[in-house]
Amino acid sequence: MSQSHPRISKAVIPAAGLGTRFLPATKATPKEMLPVVDKPAIQYVVEEAVSAGLDDVLMVTGRNKRPLEDHFDRNYELESALQKKGDADRLAKVQESSDLATMHYVRQGDPKGLGHAVLCAAPHVGDEPFAVLLGDDLIDPRDLLLQRMIEVQQQYGGSVVALLEVAPEQIHLYGSAAVETTADTDVVKVSGLVEKPAAEDAPSRYAVIGRYVLDPAVFGILRRTEPGRGGEIQLTDALQQLAADEKIGGPVHGVVFEGRRYDTGDRGDYLRAIVRLACEREDLGPDFRTWLQRYVTEEMQQR
Repeated sequence: MSQSHPRISKAVIPAAGLGTRFLPATKATPKEMLPVVDKPAIQYVVEEAVSAGLDDVLMVTGRNKRPLEDHFDRNYELESALQKKGDADRLAKVQESSDLATMHYVRQGDPKGLGHAVLCAAPHVGDEPFAVLLGDDLIDPRDLLLQRMIEVQQQYGGSVVALLEVAPEQIHLYGSAAVETTADTDVVKVSGLVEKPAAEDAPSRYAVIGRYVLDPAVFGILRRTEPGRGGEIQLTDALQQLAADEKIGGPVHGVVFEGRRYDTGDRGDYLRAIVRLACEREDLGPDFRTWLQRYVTEEMQQR
């Protein structure tokens, strides 16, 4: 039976990572500000939250992350220059990021892991469910993953994670979920979670990707969670406790995602994400696809 649960209005975006896999580019530039075609990766994530109806966004940042705040703030000098030039198109693009949502910021301080970053959001979130979006995973705006997760949370309460079926040799890169089927083909009940298991120890091939809708009970668990894998406070460990005991904060469900996901977490996948998104752009795609096809053909002929 469908139940009524508090409306979700807040999104939390952890963005305090050092971006070491992209050095030296990230020595002075936050990895979240690296461009994906012509927008920084972090803007895609904020746009996704807003499209799902979450217009109150808290970004958890760290040292050297000031450009994130500047990007979502007004730039009056640039706007004035574009106005004087009569460049309405570029002016609209500049203003778009500052008008997206009500933005808030908090510093994580010590890099103690994703669980600790989420815990930093507790004073802002309060006692209501909220969404967490990780910046390394870009979800195609045509695939309404976050909206579906919110619907599932509104129906069942508790927490909801996004799941993606991956090859056995990839499961060690993710949290892995033990699942049970439900009446909905795209929804499973999560009975357990393991952070980055070896293939032979994984409870399933369902990997947790970077979207969560969480019950506020997770904060109490995170305060008591000891550092786990990698010496960090793992969000997966807290979710495991929620899944093991529904009395704490309701059940944990998973939405099985089969749509388009662009992984910008490493250099190769970042480049592939740019190519895929550029190919699908109406203004860039036709010419870019023609060039790409010609380039690949010529390269193949030379080898």
